[in-house]
Amino acid sequence: MQFFGGSEISPLPPAPTASGNNAHMMYIFNRNGVCLLYREWNRPLRTLNSQQDHKLMFGLLFSLKSLTAKMDPTSVEKGNLGVPQLPGEGCSFHSFRTNTYKLSFMETPSGIKIILVTNPRAGDLREPLKYIYNLYVEYVVKNPLYTPGTPVKCELFDTTLDQYVRGLG
Repeated sequence: MQFFGGSEISPLPPAPTASGNNAHMMYIFNRNGVCLLYREWNRPLRTLNSQQDHKLMFGLLFSLKSLTAKMDPTSVEKGNLGVPQLPGEGCSFHSFRTNTYKLSFMETPSGIKIILVTNPRAGDLREPLKYIYNLYVEYVVKNPLYTPGTPVKCELFDTTLDQYVRGLG
């Protein structure tokens, strides 16, 4: 079953958007900011411990979501900066790029946040993020042994995710 853009998971994942968009790392957070999954593929510099890293990333997302909602030129009603919004409310962002990486972001209606940090040459990764979410639903959420809100420990999901993300470049 596919939750974005159709009724079934396509046997073929979305095509890569650019050559050389090597994934550096990926995070999956729940709506409460708990990091359910963290994976590294190509992260040469490790400066923080994992807890600090997760808090920093979630804080960055919270701040960017708040800022984009506040700066929305189409909305007459602008809430206070820092007040959380429901998924889908107001203006949102999908990615940003620096000279060394690109951060792509997707939030689901249930509040699951998926972040993929890649090479800065990566194209639009919204479709690959949707595919990753669909994998998450199929292999993790539907798993009767998985307890919602706990870190993901599913070997089949890990293997499938790893193969897919490595194939993006």
